[in-house]
Amino acid sequence: METKIRVAAVSYLNTKPLIYGFEKGMMKNEVELLTDFPASIADMLISNEVDIALVPVAIIPLLTEYHIISDYCIGATGEVASVCLFSDVPLSEIKTILLDYQSRSSVGLLKILLKDYWKLNVNLINADADYEEKILSTTAGLVIGDRAFIQRKKSKYIFDLGTAWKEMTGLPFLFAAWIANKKLPQTFVERFNQTTGEGLKNLTEIILANPYTDYDLKKYYEENISFNLDGDKRRGLVEYLKRLRELFNFKN
Repeated sequence: METKIRVAAVSYLNTKPLIYGFEKGMMKNEVELLTDFPASIADMLISNEVDIALVPVAIIPLLTEYHIISDYCIGATGEVASVCLFSDVPLSEIKTILLDYQSRSSVGLLKILLKDYWKLNVNLINADADYEEKILSTTAGLVIGDRAFIQRKKSKYIFDLGTAWKEMTGLPFLFAAWIANKKLPQTFVERFNQTTGEGLKNLTEIILANPYTDYDLKKYYEENISFNLDGDKRRGLVEYLKRLRELFNFKN
């Protein structure tokens, strides 16, 4: 291809297997890879700054055109471990929740769970950086990604959003998918799919290359995160988008 396709991905531990192929040089002449946190990546895709991104699925209603172009994703069939509501008190005693600024999908999921599952009416505050230190007393916080592993050691109560969604719907949850904002050549899509799946063959190498002490990465990659975008996750996505549209009155 004459011009490189601009690709963006989240800079979290859970994406390491999905960007492994690119980092090993696969598609180096076709793809330019950028990394950032989820909400920033989403803005890039919406504004057409990139062509493909591993983004929170909550942005789908905001895109005029979208194509899920990989069989691999960030999903969970139950406990996800890295997307949790943290609190010093039980759910019934929470008065305020600080919302993680890094992911639209997780914030949307939390709002759905508060309304439809936990039946809680609390004060929601959009948080800024370093808000975790404010998770005290009756103020809880939604924390995602690598920072959630650190928060797990600090908070008395941990409410896993992947677990709650599964209990409420019986479905897995699709947190992020590889989405293109335009139609791309089928031959490119096939190579892209192969590249994004390469890391799943090399999880041991990825774990050794990313020494981490706050959580067991082997457990995270093999038990918490479910990387295959199967039919059940697609059904979970449909259910999530339906509830999201009802919550925010999206029209599309």
